[in-house]
Amino acid sequence: MIVHIRGVLTPEEIAHCRARLEAGDWVDGRVTAGAQAARAKRNLQIPEDAPVARELGELILRALGRSGPFNAAALPYRVLPPLFNRYDVGMGFGAHVDGAVRMIPRAGIRMRADVSSTLFLTDPADYDGGELVIEDTFGAHAVKLPAGDMIVYPATSLHRVEPITRGSRWSAFFWSQSMIKDDGQRALLYDLDRGITGVRAELTDDHPSAIALTSTYHNLLRRWAEL
Repeated sequence: MIVHIRGVLTPEEIAHCRARLEAGDWVDGRVTAGAQAARAKRNLQIPEDAPVARELGELILRALGRSGPFNAAALPYRVLPPLFNRYDVGMGFGAHVDGAVRMIPRAGIRMRADVSSTLFLTDPADYDGGELVIEDTFGAHAVKLPAGDMIVYPATSLHRVEPITRGSRWSAFFWSQSMIKDDGQRALLYDLDRGITGVRAELTDDHPSAIALTSTYHNLLRRWAEL
């Protein structure tokens, strides 16, 4: 399931992130990649323990907390603090699959990476190339979103970032361990959640149909959730 989440950050938050990252110390992105990914990866990153990464990561985590669509799509149990990357002209990231298990910094615990997220911090008009291409059973999907928007997709997906031919593409990226490990089950719950929202809008929250659908949603979540 690939979901476009609109307006995760406000224009003011985007401007703040850009200004803080402008002054950041960027390093070779291969320092955080595994052996296979490092051979395909050509970008820059802010070190995960840099003060600016922690500050902006907390800002984004707060924004995720208020994002109903993100929580409906990912059903997060744990969220890795966001990291920040940058692709300049000639940079890209070849086809790869994200690592399955991540260590949460300063927490001393591991988490399973079920859901990948990329939050765009650069407007599409400011660069050429740089599409995030995600492959699934329906083919390849090229993603290039407005600043402040985010794409959420299964971490099991083969994906790549096309080379930049003009400008620079900046983004935040992170992984979530979902309460629902299986992507197919997550997709069913997401569709059901959207259906409940539609029924409530057309009828009322206490309409018998809305109550029945909501009960089914929570009973499926109860059956499938891993905590």
